[in-house]
Amino acid sequence: MSVMLVGEGLYLEDGDLNNVAHIDLLIGPKDGPVGVAFANALANQSAGHTNLLAVVSPNLVCKPATVMITKVTLKGGKQVMQMFGPAQAAVARAVVDSVVAGIIPKDKAEDWVIVCGVFIAPTANSNEKVYKFNYEATKIAIKCAVEKTPTIDEIIAKKETKHPFE
Repeated sequence: MSVMLVGEGLYLEDGDLNNVAHIDLLIGPKDGPVGVAFANALANQSAGHTNLLAVVSPNLVCKPATVMITKVTLKGGKQVMQMFGPAQAAVARAVVDSVVAGIIPKDKAEDWVIVCGVFIAPTANSNEKVYKFNYEATKIAIKCAVEKTPTIDEIIAKKETKHPFE
């Protein structure tokens, strides 16, 4: 049986929608559907949607290996640098910190991969917030995926909760 864990995380502080971070991710074995999606994401690139590996720093890929997928078309050098700088480091460090914290089992770090959709608002105006918000959103998404939360009962109980973009 294949494993595909699904997680989502949104993070912002003080209503700062300019720098909001939203992460959608899949975690699972390299030889399952997440591994196929991981390989396809790296092999299939398109203008404005450059998929990239999450790295802690140059030449130091995180484990489980994580491919970042842009959820908005990157327009201009500022957005590209935010994705290939603070967002990339934030996602990678959140993955590694999730292993250190035991949320992702260390013995799965070589066998699993992560496909991580990353939203950086076109209005993002603080690299520090892009980093912090993406770090926190990624940690939330990983924890939800691995812990399989929220449960369907939690979702049903909170289905009328206001969405921040309504």
